[in-house]
Amino acid sequence: MARYIGPKTRIARKFGEAIFGPDKNLAKRNFPPGQHGVNRRKKTSEYGVQLNEKQKAKYTYGVLERQFRNLFDKASRTKGITGEVLLQLLESRLDNVVYRLGIAPTRAAARQLVSHKHIVVDGSVVNIPSYSVKQGQVIGVREKSKSLEVIADALSGFNHSKYAWLEWDNSSMSGKFLHTPERADIPENIKEQLIVELYSK
Repeated sequence: MARYIGPKTRIARKFGEAIFGPDKNLAKRNFPPGQHGVNRRKKTSEYGVQLNEKQKAKYTYGVLERQFRNLFDKASRTKGITGEVLLQLLESRLDNVVYRLGIAPTRAAARQLVSHKHIVVDGSVVNIPSYSVKQGQVIGVREKSKSLEVIADALSGFNHSKYAWLEWDNSSMSGKFLHTPERADIPENIKEQLIVELYSK
C-alpha cells in the first residue's frame, strides 16, 4: 500500500501546522523549511494557495493523489456541498475512524493497525484503510490484539467524548459510528472551498 513516508516535520513546517500530530520540533522551528525559510516572504498566487490547501488535506489524512481525486469526484456527484462532502468522506475512512476513536495515536499508526488485521468492523476483520465506514457500524479491536501495548497506550487517558459522531464502549474496546460528522464538528483546519475551486479549473 502506497503512502507518504518522507520527513514529516518538514511538511508540517511548510504549512505552519502540526498536521501529523504533536511535534516538538515544529514548536522550535515554526517557519518554512529550507535555507531561506526564516526570511521567506514570497506572495503566493491564487493557484498556489489552492494547491497548498489540497496538499495539506492530502498529508493530514494520509491520502495519495489518485485516491484524493477519486474521493473528490465521488463528493462532486453526491448531494450536498462538495467541499463538506469531501471532508466527510475523508472522515469516514476506516483508518481515520480508528484514529478518532483513540485506538491509535496517529493516522499513520491507525493505518498500520488496519493493514496488519488488528481491527474489526461489525465483528469481521477489515484490512483496507480506505474502507468507508457506514452509519451504525461498530469498529473494534480484534480479540487477540486487545493486549497490544501500542493500543493500550493510545487508549490510556483518551477523551472519548471528544467527537459527537462516535460512541465508545470501553469494556468491548469498540466504538460505534453514529453518523457522518457535520462540517462544524470536524476539527481540521482545512479550507475545503479552495480545493473545490482548484479542481473546478
